[in-house]
Amino acid sequence: MSKRILVTGTAGFIGYHMAERLCADGHEVLGFDCVNDYYDVRLKEARLKKLERYDNNFSFIRADLADQGAVEKAFEDFTPDVVINLAAQAGVRYSLTHPRSYMRSNIDGFLNILECCRHHETPNLIYASSSSVYGANGKMPFAVEDNVDHPVSLYAATKKSNELMAHTYAHLYGVPCTGLRFFTVYGPWGRPDMAMYIFTKAIFEGKPIDVFNNGNMLRDFTYIDDIVGGMMGLIDNPAKSNPGWDKMSPDPSSSYAPYALYNIGNNEPVKLMDMISMLENKIGRTAEKNFLPLQPGDVEETYANIDALQKLTGFTPKTSLEEGIDKFVEWYKNYNKI
Repeated sequence: MSKRILVTGTAGFIGYHMAERLCADGHEVLGFDCVNDYYDVRLKEARLKKLERYDNNFSFIRADLADQGAVEKAFEDFTPDVVINLAAQAGVRYSLTHPRSYMRSNIDGFLNILECCRHHETPNLIYASSSSVYGANGKMPFAVEDNVDHPVSLYAATKKSNELMAHTYAHLYGVPCTGLRFFTVYGPWGRPDMAMYIFTKAIFEGKPIDVFNNGNMLRDFTYIDDIVGGMMGLIDNPAKSNPGWDKMSPDPSSSYAPYALYNIGNNEPVKLMDMISMLENKIGRTAEKNFLPLQPGDVEETYANIDALQKLTGFTPKTSLEEGIDKFVEWYKNYNKI
């Protein structure tokens, strides 16, 4: 059944792909994005241009999520059945130099979403968290049942805060809140500040790449189509209360309130050097590498336990890293006319 779905962050990487899939499936979608200049605005505008072909069921508001009035008007005019909040100030390293951007977008902006969901009795809120919340945790794979009280970047701290804020609104007002911890999403139309894009651009331009932690990193690279497929399974699965939740042994991933957290990743970590080798093979050039120490805010390894999401929706990633890299590089060449 077609739904009215508000997608924030529609000019962003995941938001664009999610809006496109929803429109293609016949849902009525309202996009919301301020189109800031954190990275090349031309890429964001090109994504939005691609969505224009869905003129029958896609509309767009250019506004800041931290603008309370703009968010309230969007809810009043559109009255969404589902809200998918993907708007955020992204990036771990950028949070070291621009901390206030994260408070405005990720805290104030998310509060506006929660308040509107509360007052409009929105039946399903899905929002972006991040694998970064696992911070200093060392137990692998990362599981949503694990404690995540030791973030190592302000970005991670704001995402953990979003989870806490969501639980508060689920408890106080019965807002069904589902948080998704994304793991290193990549693919066509990807973000220029992510390693996949940075490395690809440098290799094509014959420039050296910076390889942090001397290459001793593992990442659970997750292809965008798998991410979108996993999210689609939640459109008709709003968070529900867990009748077995035990306050004497509290499970952080569920609650007596309508609240749930899920990892959404590939469930298969890959060595960073192996990813670079795959890129080199696909492009047909060898990268000059600058090996550097671990950067503040970074973690050495990510690895998603996706059992909970699989149990609920049947989510199973289908795209190997090699296949995903092939698709990304082909898109990169076409987009940049190489």
